[in-house]
Amino acid sequence: MQRFIPSMLAAALACTSLHVMAAVDLVLTNGKVFTGVPGQGLVQAVAVENGKIFQVGTDAQINALADDKTQRIDLGGKVLMPGMIDTHSHPVMAAFDSLRANLLDEVKPLPELEQWIIKQDKAGNARSGDVITIAGVSSAYWEQSRELGRRFNQGRWADQPMVLSGIDGHTGWANNAMLKRLKIDAALVKSLPEKERSYVGHEADFTPTGYVAEALWDQVRNEVPSASKETMIKAAREAVKVNNGYGITGWMDAASNAGQTDSLFDFTATEQSYGVLPFYRELAEKGELSAHVAALLLTNSKSKPADLEVLAKVMKKFEGVPNLTFPGIKIFADGILEFPGQTAAVIVPYTNSHKTGQLLIDPKRFGELVVAVEKRNWIVHAHADGDRAVREVLNGFEYARKLNPTPVAHSIAHLQLVNPEDFPRFKQLGVIASMQLLWATGESYTEELVKPYISAFAYGYQYPAKSLHDAGATIAGGSDWPVSSPNPWRAIAQASTRKGPLGVLNAKESLDRQTMFYAYTINAAKTLRLEHQIGSMEPGKQADMIILDRDVFNVSDDQLSETRVLKTFFAGKPVYAHDA
Repeated sequence: MQRFIPSMLAAALACTSLHVMAAVDLVLTNGKVFTGVPGQGLVQAVAVENGKIFQVGTDAQINALADDKTQRIDLGGKVLMPGMIDTHSHPVMAAFDSLRANLLDEVKPLPELEQWIIKQDKAGNARSGDVITIAGVSSAYWEQSRELGRRFNQGRWADQPMVLSGIDGHTGWANNAMLKRLKIDAALVKSLPEKERSYVGHEADFTPTGYVAEALWDQVRNEVPSASKETMIKAAREAVKVNNGYGITGWMDAASNAGQTDSLFDFTATEQSYGVLPFYRELAEKGELSAHVAALLLTNSKSKPADLEVLAKVMKKFEGVPNLTFPGIKIFADGILEFPGQTAAVIVPYTNSHKTGQLLIDPKRFGELVVAVEKRNWIVHAHADGDRAVREVLNGFEYARKLNPTPVAHSIAHLQLVNPEDFPRFKQLGVIASMQLLWATGESYTEELVKPYISAFAYGYQYPAKSLHDAGATIAGGSDWPVSSPNPWRAIAQASTRKGPLGVLNAKESLDRQTMFYAYTINAAKTLRLEHQIGSMEPGKQADMIILDRDVFNVSDDQLSETRVLKTFFAGKPVYAHDA
């Protein structure tokens, strides 16, 4: 009897426990549920308790966990997925750009452009202080720098400072009134070292044409007055709203400590380099940060291990902010591939300049920085567009692996060119490929501004997603918003079609949508170092979920790109509804 009584008590307690567990908060049934767990097929239903996934399974299994207090959602056959995760974005600055005069990469004839700017100025959208500043300007304009000058350096514009901000974040154009303010003239251009002189368009006599890139572009935008705190809070709020609307419930902010006018190309962090972090904190304190923000701290490309202490102090100041984490650092390995910038570091020289671009990291020292980063339990997220930059970043990671063989989830973003010899190194070193595959398209950027200037061999490996995937690389999805749309559905469809107005870009590099669904869920969560919390629907993980308006497993690629999110849940609570 003495043994029987405890066993009876245990059974009673177990029944009580099961009864308590049965009262889950929310069940979603009768759906097509993609869990994000590799190898797991679609399921019908999900149970949520306390903001976390409690169980996935059949309708019968999940309904058995509900009682009369449980909220029930009949999916009616619709698709339910984990929340999308963006592994490379600048959402606060992107939203800020969206609130002002923004060309959104559209190329207008110059007379039409002038009238559009006048209209934007009259509407109050174009000024930062006394400077007219236009966001989202296409790189296609830079070939017309002289024509821009003839139009915007005289008449009503003669004394009006104007800045056109390139959508790529690396280039821009300023009229003479703005250049004069910065004292950028022929004498200055002539005095610059050859490397820096390449950052400014100029005539044979060194007179600047207005086109500026990288470090010189940073100087120009640093002179544009900053927006108010109220405006930036509004932008942060808009960033969350836009992302939630696309079903995005987490992102990597790829330069969170850089502000509106900070130099990105040669950024040097200080303890006062807070960037957009205060705005995330304010939203979080108000309960409005309905997304996981993995904030990368930008640091100078040639930083030394001792410089990391400054970043550690910044992280400390924002420790404990809900939904804000600090996985590591962001670093620029090079610039951009497109003409006339051509600051991406390439293996085979550009055909026009016979130069190999700008490698920003020091190959002899970068590995030491990686080791120092890993000792702090951080990751490195590197910007690398050119194949030479990609190779040198991988070399730095390989140096660290020789000292500590355990892979660390470092990542490389963009990967416009990758040499085939480096494909298998991603798997060997455990490096994640954060790809912006909305850019994998036959358009002006890839055909007119790149193809004529690089080797035919390199051109055949622009955005080599399939090659990397086949070599075992982990592919993660990202947008680089505001460089392109944050809409993951367009990127997922584009990864498959690679079609654009000027044709298909390297069709052999097409990736199937199933791979891309993982790229924006569990693989992206790994990139943010949050795979134990988000990225898939598994018991114990946060219930970040989205309901879609169509069967994304079976619709055409064109229909896939038009996918709408009907409802977004963050921690089991609705934060966006399409009909709201």
